[in-house]
Amino acid sequence: MSLSAFLSRRVVTPEGILAAAVLVEDGRILDVVPPDQLPAQISVKDLGAAAILPGLVDSHLHVNEPGRTEWEGFRTATRGAAAGGYTLLVDMPLNCLPATTTVAALEAKRKAASGQCLVDWMAWGGVVSGNQRHIESLAFAGVPGFKCFLIHPGIDGFTMVTEPELRAALPHVARTGLPLLVHAELPEPVDAATRQLASADWSRYSTYLQSRPDEAELSAIRLMISLCREFHFRLHIVHLATSHALGMLRSAKSEGLPVTVETCPHYLHFSSDKISDGHTLFKCAPPIRSRENREKLWQGLREGVIDLVATDHSPCPPEMKRLSEANFQTAWGGIAGLSLALPVMWTEASARGFTLADIARWMAEGPARLAGCDLRKGRIAKGFDADIVVFQPEAEFIATEQHLHYRHRASPYLAETLRGLVKATYLRGDCVFSDGEFPGGPRGREFHR
Repeated sequence: MSLSAFLSRRVVTPEGILAAAVLVEDGRILDVVPPDQLPAQISVKDLGAAAILPGLVDSHLHVNEPGRTEWEGFRTATRGAAAGGYTLLVDMPLNCLPATTTVAALEAKRKAASGQCLVDWMAWGGVVSGNQRHIESLAFAGVPGFKCFLIHPGIDGFTMVTEPELRAALPHVARTGLPLLVHAELPEPVDAATRQLASADWSRYSTYLQSRPDEAELSAIRLMISLCREFHFRLHIVHLATSHALGMLRSAKSEGLPVTVETCPHYLHFSSDKISDGHTLFKCAPPIRSRENREKLWQGLREGVIDLVATDHSPCPPEMKRLSEANFQTAWGGIAGLSLALPVMWTEASARGFTLADIARWMAEGPARLAGCDLRKGRIAKGFDADIVVFQPEAEFIATEQHLHYRHRASPYLAETLRGLVKATYLRGDCVFSDGEFPGGPRGREFHR
């Protein structure tokens, strides 16, 4: 491949936002140079004032293939990702059949992904009841880490783990040196709250919110920090929804414990006071909480207590959202929004004085570090893959179904006025999305840590 360049007045690099040329050769970034040092007689894409961001990394989403491709699959998930500026996805181990809890299941996933992906991918392994003997073999087979649930995950085939089961698994996790991603809610506070709501109106969002109290998250995070201290493993808290946990997480980090934290665009954009009764597209677990809680999560990002933002894109066939029944108890819990996560985040971040450098840190560099691919992914820097997003930060649009490029065009973000438009996405220097089109065939492949 010949040498080419991407030129912009706003290139988001680890050193800051610069006027620069990104030189690309054989799918890698050869260098980032000032515009006046652009080599003569090479192909140049002059993007003017459009910003160049590193390809985003989503370290938390549900592809659901093999087994539930009617929910989402590699072809549709990676299409939605490319449209959203993502160039690497790390798939969660549940919702697919079989769940990714053994090497055989990982191989089935690899077979399913073959020849379908527009962007690169990886797959987390699962820690479930009784699979301790598979943990180290999964690490050897290439998973970047593991995921577990401390509460029923809402689906059969991927079991939650109790504290005794965690204690059996954690020595194996610690030996791998890989992170354990934890859905941090304990069942007892949820069960107690749900019993008290037996005769409540489940069409009301307030009923659902009461059924998943902050204490479910707090008690789980407290337990996991204690186990992290005891077993010396890398702990990652996924989709933090309660700001009340920020104090103990800040203390754990100050203590030097290897703890990282993520939250999601929906917790940073929506608030419970804006969710209409019966609007089950907003159901997720943990739930979207108050406006005050949302602002404190933003403060957690500002202070670095929260390390990264991942989508937790969790799609399902629309009928599973029980929209006609308007029932928050029976509806599937999951937010779909992979194609819109970057504009959603920029809408909120720019209004609070953050910059595109913050977005790159939260949505590219941080997730890449978690997944162990941060020497090749997540930065516009020499030696990295030429994964590039062309982004127009000043553009405004109203989200419609045409902006959703994953399988089912349903999302709570529809009709929201958003700021920032993904114009194009490049994977290793090749265009995989441009102005609503997907040029070329599947170029994505599994990334091996």
